[in-house]
Amino acid sequence: MKITVWGARGSISVSGPQYLRYGGDTTCIEIETADGEIIILDAGTGLRALGNKLLAEKRKVFHFLVTHAHWDHILGFPFFKPIYRKDTTMYIHGCTSAQSTVAAILRETMHAPFFPVDLRMVAAGLNFSHECGGEFEVAGLRCESIPINHPNHGYGFRLYEGGRSVVLIPDNELGFQHPQGLRFDDYARFSAGADILFHDAEYTPAEYERYSRGWGHTICGETVKLGVKAEVGRIVLWHLNQDRTDDQLDEMGRAGQGMAKELGSEAGVEYARTGLEITLG
Repeated sequence: MKITVWGARGSISVSGPQYLRYGGDTTCIEIETADGEIIILDAGTGLRALGNKLLAEKRKVFHFLVTHAHWDHILGFPFFKPIYRKDTTMYIHGCTSAQSTVAAILRETMHAPFFPVDLRMVAAGLNFSHECGGEFEVAGLRCESIPINHPNHGYGFRLYEGGRSVVLIPDNELGFQHPQGLRFDDYARFSAGADILFHDAEYTPAEYERYSRGWGHTICGETVKLGVKAEVGRIVLWHLNQDRTDDQLDEMGRAGQGMAKELGSEAGVEYARTGLEITLG
């Protein structure tokens, strides 16, 4: 599988010279399977540029995994141009307790006065599946899900292909127990032996203790400890704070890599950035 990051920023998209290297778009990951199928994790603002690319490639079938309903994970959906083409077919998977279904969440984002085009008016064929926990199939790949520690609930995912696997948990708080959420060791077991772990790592310890405990996001060092305990091959740190500059992310990434080495791990550690590409297999 080939994994491409189209947006990794958290809470709100940003722009400016201090955000050029890591990018300013919110959560969106493209996964191309060995059979050429396209799986998209979350519909943050990075989805807009991905949609333009997929149209240029004349792609017509897409599979979506939606982690949860917060704005930074769904705001790009109305601007995904393939949904306005009648030759597009989309299979959308996800479950959240915030509203009744993923379909209901997207309908809420696409009706007046919030958006001029109602979801029922789009030309694409939309097929919704509402898996809540457990294991299911996406684009021919085995997919496992796990509840996240995050306000309003949601799920993270693990995808398997050809003996390789990637874990995708972009929003998750390892130091605080939310309703439905699990504990550190549960996420370590879920991630055990994965080739890549994408996981929330928004805060420094000082920030977390001062104002963000309970907000649904994790200290960078705790995510590194999770990846080391799970013995993953590569740790990609996620949910870039909207105020975090490129230089600050460089510094935090180096600190994360240093911590992994101190803990005896050879795993690579880095903050996600728009344009990051990883190929497994």
